[in-house]
Amino acid sequence: MLTGRRRSLKLAGLALASAAVAGTARAESSIPPGAKTLESLARRLESLPRRRDFKALPMILDRRDQWDADALDAVLHYAGNPKQSWDNTDIAGPWLNVMRNAMNAQVWSFRHPDFLCISVTHGSAQLALYDDKMWDKYGLAKLTGGKLTRNSLVTAPPAADADPKDYQNPHGAFSPAANSIQTLQRRGAVFLACHNAAWELASKLVAADTNPDRISAEAMCAELTNHLIPGVVMTPGAVGTMVELAKAGFAYSR
Repeated sequence: MLTGRRRSLKLAGLALASAAVAGTARAESSIPPGAKTLESLARRLESLPRRRDFKALPMILDRRDQWDADALDAVLHYAGNPKQSWDNTDIAGPWLNVMRNAMNAQVWSFRHPDFLCISVTHGSAQLALYDDKMWDKYGLAKLTGGKLTRNSLVTAPPAADADPKDYQNPHGAFSPAANSIQTLQRRGAVFLACHNAAWELASKLVAADTNPDRISAEAMCAELTNHLIPGVVMTPGAVGTMVELAKAGFAYSR
């Protein structure tokens, strides 16, 4: 009986902890009221695992377990509308700003709360999807052409925590003051990463002898994939995935 009581208390504690975590996630979400389909996708993507234990990856991915196939499928089969894919290649470009503007207009001007905004990220823009450990280890700031000294595009700034009901606040959660990857993720945007970009970056670093562990391009590509920031969906290749997005009804933008 004592063992059963302890087990019951433990299960109750786990339930409370899960509820607290879920409550925190909901509090951070800025998905528009009424966007049930978009919220369902966000919850689905949160529940789907991302494989981040690779030891080596080849140049061309030829098995579904080599990328985030289930998460990508969830995006491709999104039932809401409209949906837009942004071809983002320049880390120093206005990509986060234009995505934010598109979301603002779709939600409040055209009254499409279930609008899904996707970043098909490759080129130098993909550097923003790696965590600080990779930026420090491989000196990724040097690859931005002096535009960035650190990865300042990820973390949500203080403006992102402003009251989401005040969407007209020029310094609030939907203003240029809140531009960041995390801010857009809170609103339901999804960032796709490109395996080809990871492979090319690894090959470039190995060729430049920026390789403190003396590992192969295959191993470094795996390491980069393992250190994508939370929420990112790795694809087998950005430009190839754009075709699949077009087939699924996503409007192409760049």
